[in-house]
Amino acid sequence: MSRRRLIMLGGVAGAVATFLPRPAVAVLKLDVTQGNVQPVPIAIPDFVAVGLPDPAGGRNVSQIIASNLRRSGLFAPIDQAAHIEKIVAIDTLPRFGDWRQINAQALVTGRVTQSEGRLKAEFRLWDVFAGQQLRGEQYNTTADNWRRIAHIISDAIYERITGDKGYFDTRIVFVDESGPKERRIKRLALMDQDGANVRYLTRGDDLVLTPRFSSSADTITYMSYREGDPKVYLMNIETGQREIVSNFPGMTFSPRFSPDGQRVIFSLQRGGSSNLFVMDLRSKATTRLTDTQVIDTAPSYSPDGTRISFESDRGGKQQIYVMAAT
Repeated sequence: MSRRRLIMLGGVAGAVATFLPRPAVAVLKLDVTQGNVQPVPIAIPDFVAVGLPDPAGGRNVSQIIASNLRRSGLFAPIDQAAHIEKIVAIDTLPRFGDWRQINAQALVTGRVTQSEGRLKAEFRLWDVFAGQQLRGEQYNTTADNWRRIAHIISDAIYERITGDKGYFDTRIVFVDESGPKERRIKRLALMDQDGANVRYLTRGDDLVLTPRFSSSADTITYMSYREGDPKVYLMNIETGQREIVSNFPGMTFSPRFSPDGQRVIFSLQRGGSSNLFVMDLRSKATTRLTDTQVIDTAPSYSPDGTRISFESDRGGKQQIYVMAAT
């Protein structure tokens, strides 16, 4: 899974307007450290649409936000049929009494404006019981990025209430298997975390397995039988350009990126044994990490990049081991 870089021209916290201060009240916050979490009731009316070619554009954005938050299990979007106040502008205070009456603890209001092919999306997150704005931002981008805007707003809401980074503006790389039983094909594919915007990266001419994202989010590594024996490849998902990682004789497999995206670690099999190697993507230098007559495979870096875990049968049966990365 990858977190995509922000492509908006800016996000301005609390940018739209300023309101008179309210009396001090406990601010809405969700504690996710306990085993049993009660989802936060949140109201998400349709975003106000200005200049959109599709009249449903504002509703589409709010529905994606609601779906994202609902799937997290931490939020319970309230059915719009229960809403008392109809949001027609976001530059005035909501009628908090109306939202308290339907037990909403949080409220999201927003506006989407399109002009000359550009899209501006604004939103505000409100604490209904405190009568306070918790967060307000605006984003500018191209009109075709409206779905991504909805994911980014979802992330902002999730982070403000839970304290954790959101994951809605991410993509998943996976192996898609299709075709009749006797002629199945496997293709590398890419999709948003909610299953939308599926895009195929390979045509199914060769078997592909174990795709992994780089931290840069524009490169993946995977194993392919394109040239007979399995080899580790790199692919730029924007340009489609691909290259073999260290064209050793023998099979290379189980690739993973280092946390900084500058190295790829993998297994190389020769004869009856396999060992771990790492390639520096800048210098293309390859370093051997293990030298045994056993099977060392499935390497993975620790989050700080200082250690590597891997599987090995060096003790007589397959176990998980940890070693220094250098």
